[in-house]
Amino acid sequence: MLKRTALFEEHLNLKGKMVDFGGWELPVQYSGVLAEHTAVRTACGIFDVSHMGEIFVEGAGSAEFVNFLITNDVSVLSIEQAQYSAMCNAQGGIVDDLVIYKLGHEKFLLVVNASNTDKDFAHIQSVLAQYPGAKPKVTNQSAQYSQIAVQGPKAEAILQGLTETRLSEIKTYWCKEGKILGTPAIIARTGYTGEDGFEIYLSWSEAPKVWRALLETGSAEGLLPCGLGARDTLRLEMKYALYGHELTDESNPLEVGLAWVTKLQKNSDFVGKSAISALKQSGPKKALVGIRSLGRGIPRQGYEVYAADRTTRVGQVTSGTSSPSLKTPIGIVWIDKAHEAVGTKLFVKVREEFQESEVVKTPFYKK
Repeated sequence: MLKRTALFEEHLNLKGKMVDFGGWELPVQYSGVLAEHTAVRTACGIFDVSHMGEIFVEGAGSAEFVNFLITNDVSVLSIEQAQYSAMCNAQGGIVDDLVIYKLGHEKFLLVVNASNTDKDFAHIQSVLAQYPGAKPKVTNQSAQYSQIAVQGPKAEAILQGLTETRLSEIKTYWCKEGKILGTPAIIARTGYTGEDGFEIYLSWSEAPKVWRALLETGSAEGLLPCGLGARDTLRLEMKYALYGHELTDESNPLEVGLAWVTKLQKNSDFVGKSAISALKQSGPKKALVGIRSLGRGIPRQGYEVYAADRTTRVGQVTSGTSSPSLKTPIGIVWIDKAHEAVGTKLFVKVREEFQESEVVKTPFYKK
């Protein structure tokens, strides 16, 4: 049986088209992907992302343990600051990508991908069991939390009407613990769309009240409820990675554009560091690039990519769509590094025909 968020009935009332997403029954769209995508780029959209996982690491040694667990460096964080990172296995493969919030001197919230929550928690417990330092308390509190994302240029103005927390004081990738309609919440200026906005973490039971209030408050400003379809086109235009597409247990951070969150020089060791360091020494053989189709065919996940001779297979599409903002087909490709240069001509095999494409600078969309 599929899992359901606290907002399931709200989605039905809004005529959301429900689908199976990683074992969760979630809306893929309401009014349509194009309208929802456009609302986020020009006004505001709200998303139910309560399927995401919330894992807390608390107590003595929590900062040191989190630093051992991830590729980034939480020692540089201030309280209320957030950080994006990868979490790897011993072979340097990516177990998941995640956002970390430092909520106190010895309290961290790790927000992980929905389909990976149980796997991630098991991985963290396994690492903790072998960790030589002080062992903090690690708890999976995903069942207690809902998460609502409010994204778009009007997000701050719309959300401000429901909270006394001064949202203008929350910088990008920072958060505050406050209240929304009297409900305790973690309000973070983070997102997955490329627009300004907030992700709100609040109790499971209070989510419907806040969801309805956002719809009522924001409707006059063009706010729309948005589904998984628009979430995917928005993140793809920014070339944001999606686990199971761009990121897998076999992909190394240095090959998928995550060198910037892989701190090989930080003072502490971390899981996968030796394997990642070895790849840095030998040099990555693969890269993740953005392509633009020169025809009308859309590159889809799994499509094969060939060099200009149309016979040498050099990669595979990990994600693709017709970009609502750019009005052209775009894709992300896992490719041999020799073909990663901007301007390189490639051919994607679309239904037995070769679709001419070229490597382009990313993100695809810029404000």
